[in-house]
Amino acid sequence: MAALTHTCLFADDVQRFLEFYGAILGLEPVIYGDAYAELATTGATLAIYDVAEQNALAPGSAESGANRSMILEFNVADVEGEYERLTGMGVPIVKGLTTQEWGNRSFYCRDPEGNLVNFYARVGGA
Repeated sequence: MAALTHTCLFADDVQRFLEFYGAILGLEPVIYGDAYAELATTGATLAIYDVAEQNALAPGSAESGANRSMILEFNVADVEGEYERLTGMGVPIVKGLTTQEWGNRSFYCRDPEGNLVNFYARVGGA
């Protein structure tokens, strides 16, 4: 069986991504030069890589800011508290707090390049 260990987001501005994800996740990144950094969460590592560097390694393989086919999901203990904290930071909210029939209470926001991010907590349901 394979284990998912990293998700890597390509960015035009690595520093801007690190500031955003460092703030919303409350984590300090481990920086490996100007083009790559990692934020280690409980379940996996979120990596940020400069899109130009990726394309230098594999021409035409990456495009930043174009993703509309995935969502990063973060399980949190206090989703209402996270919602208040992130809205207070001016993070763009896509979907306010709702509870889904499968038992997640969540909200969606977007990162600086438009990737969808979900913060959720289990509150019951199926």
